[in-house]
Amino acid sequence: MKKHTAVALLCTAIAAVGLLLAPKDGRELSYMSGTAQKRENEGTGTKRKDADDGKDYIKWVEFHVTCDAMKQAYQYDLDTYGKEVHLNWVELLAYLGARYGGDFTRYKEEDLEDAAKVLAEGKKTIGELTADMQYYEYYRETYGAVLDGMVGEYEVEVSAEGEPDKKESDKMDSKEGGTAEKTWKKVYGLKAFHPIAKGFPYSDYDDFGVSRTYGYKRNHLGHDMMGQVGTPVIAVESGYVAELGWNQYGGWRVGINSFDGKRYYYYAHLRKDRPYAEGLKKGGVVQAGDVIGYIGRTGYSREENVNNIDEYHLHFGLQLIFDESQREGSNEIWVSCYELVRFLYQHQSEVLREDETGEWLRIYQMKDPQACIEFD
Repeated sequence: MKKHTAVALLCTAIAAVGLLLAPKDGRELSYMSGTAQKRENEGTGTKRKDADDGKDYIKWVEFHVTCDAMKQAYQYDLDTYGKEVHLNWVELLAYLGARYGGDFTRYKEEDLEDAAKVLAEGKKTIGELTADMQYYEYYRETYGAVLDGMVGEYEVEVSAEGEPDKKESDKMDSKEGGTAEKTWKKVYGLKAFHPIAKGFPYSDYDDFGVSRTYGYKRNHLGHDMMGQVGTPVIAVESGYVAELGWNQYGGWRVGINSFDGKRYYYYAHLRKDRPYAEGLKKGGVVQAGDVIGYIGRTGYSREENVNNIDEYHLHFGLQLIFDESQREGSNEIWVSCYELVRFLYQHQSEVLREDETGEWLRIYQMKDPQACIEFD
């Protein structure tokens, strides 16, 4: 018994030391506030007032919306754009979330089809449709925190070939040294991109929440995308480069804040020696679809530029921020990205290798209105 007690005390001491040594910027780490808080919020769809700060904001989110549900809701949004009744895809998903209690294993296409028909025909507004749903506003806010920046109006550079009605003054020369002329096209639709460039093989490894032990025991709060070293990594959404450099857990990593401040995108384990796209800098603005770095296996080392991760992959994480106190520490909220990444696969950035520098550059630029405002 004494031996067992001594071992238990030793394990407790080691765990405590591990927590003390955990870095503030370990973005791929878990800072879960415990199962007690999870159980308090899970399925209630309510905001929780923190006893310490007295603020009323969302403390817990579980994002289980499926790829199929997102695709269906997005298509309704796209099809009704410019019509008298424009269906908002996030509102449709929030309706389903409130109906299912967030459990999308219950998802049926006809449920969304029926709701979309009622709304499109003007029989009810979204407010009237959800009037008796106690937690609709909660799901609208939480799903909006994940998805609101991903669909909208923007301009994209496209090949001018086959568009003879375009004015000559609208055409642009290729920035990659090609001969094809390009033109800007106004678009409404998905302006967020998949984290991996088009044409590069990869596989999803759905391991969100799985235990990790390097440094200290914790949950894995990201989505791993297994690929080849040097595969171009793409900015999912436009925003500011908030973090750049070495982290002993994530290796060479990039952290990007969305312009509305609600999302923090984390890309880790980038390539040794040349992890980042040329010109990427902390505080700089990136456009969705830009190349920001390259897949590697750096990390798990206090020494910089070390390959200590077993497999080449991108660790992609998404943190939600409802209050500034949630940016770092025990209140952080990270969500599973597996279904979201599957949804974004339909929109991959096309890239071309520049022989002189070895850099991969996007072929078609875009103008995100929000990014243009920030540039101005």
